[in-house]
Amino acid sequence: MADEDKQPRNRKERRAAAKESGKHPSTSTINAAGHIPLSQPDRTGPKGKTLLEIADERTAALQGMMASGQPFEKSLSDGLARDENGRVLLPAKDEDEVIIGPVGESFFLTTSLAMIHFTLDVLVYNQYAQEINWPAIYQRTAVAYPILFLIVYMMKTEMANRYQTVRQLLCLSIAISSGCYMIYAGNTYDYFAVMKQAPPLGTLWIWSVIEMKLGYALASIVVDVGFLLWNGYTIF
Repeated sequence: MADEDKQPRNRKERRAAAKESGKHPSTSTINAAGHIPLSQPDRTGPKGKTLLEIADERTAALQGMMASGQPFEKSLSDGLARDENGRVLLPAKDEDEVIIGPVGESFFLTTSLAMIHFTLDVLVYNQYAQEINWPAIYQRTAVAYPILFLIVYMMKTEMANRYQTVRQLLCLSIAISSGCYMIYAGNTYDYFAVMKQAPPLGTLWIWSVIEMKLGYALASIVVDVGFLLWNGYTIF
């Protein structure tokens, strides 16, 4: 028990004891490591391919494809990071990712169409040399806004986008019917009826042409112009 009490219990005491004995404090630690077994390192080499070998194989394969004119795989043309088995390491980014959604698109498009409706209403007043009734124009534009929004939103929904052919045919029928009827009303009815019907019909025709693809839009314009020429109508 007396020997245990004389053992240094902290660094200060160990240094003092080493100074008195003349030994370095780490000598006992070095001597205590003598029981660790010594062995030679494993020189058998790697069990599989090294990174350099894999890189050399990939380089040789790419050079062979370039020399033979063989195109790269289409699945690798998306620019995504992949492992050696071709699995995508990062999630794919959807190019058609929705930013504002159908409601936002409908809002902005309806606002533009409401401006067109307002402009056409003013132009009709000028066409017939009438004094512009601004409160009536504001009221008609405000009434047309929610109706236009509903129509535009219905064409922006997922179901409408799923059936593109039906959607295009529906817009084509709207463009032809509204365009032909607007031509007929402008050449047949009196100015008061034209002032009431021309702005909404013109706005509807413009919207339907915007929603259609180029082929359908050109077809609707050809039909409207043919209706105009066939009946001998004028647009002024």
